[in-house]
Amino acid sequence: MAEKLHFSLVSPAKELFSGEVDHVIAPGTEGEFGVLVNHAPFMSTLKNGVVRVLEGDRTTMRLFVRGGFADVTPAGLTILAEEAVDLASVNVADVDAELEEAKSKLLSEGKDSPHHGALQAHVDYLSDLKAAVVH
Repeated sequence: MAEKLHFSLVSPAKELFSGEVDHVIAPGTEGEFGVLVNHAPFMSTLKNGVVRVLEGDRTTMRLFVRGGFADVTPAGLTILAEEAVDLASVNVADVDAELEEAKSKLLSEGKDSPHHGALQAHVDYLSDLKAAVVH
C-alpha cells in the first residue's frame, strides 16, 4: 500500500478534517500548490479559495478557506484557516442572500465609513464563496 499524506484543516470554530489522503491542492497567495506525502517542508499564506483533497486522481472533498496558513512538515500538511467551510454543505441561495445584504450595507455606509474595509472584505469573501459553490 502506498504511503499517505496526513492532512488537517483547522479553523477557529472547529477542525474540519483530519486524516490520511493522497494529495491536497491549496490556494497559496503566490499561486496554487499541491502537496503529496514526503513533500519538502515549507510554509505559505493562503488566499480565499478552494482546498481540494484527492484520492488518486479523484477529488473527494472541496473546502473553502478564507485566508490562513499552510504548514508542510515531515508529519504532513496542516492548514490553519481564518474561516473554512465544506462546500458540500453550502447553499448557494443562502450565500446569494447574504451577498446582496452585504453589498447593500456597503453601498449605504459609503466609502468614508470606518467599516468600509471590513465590509468590502466580507463582500469579496462571499463573492469568492459563491463562485466556488457554482463551479
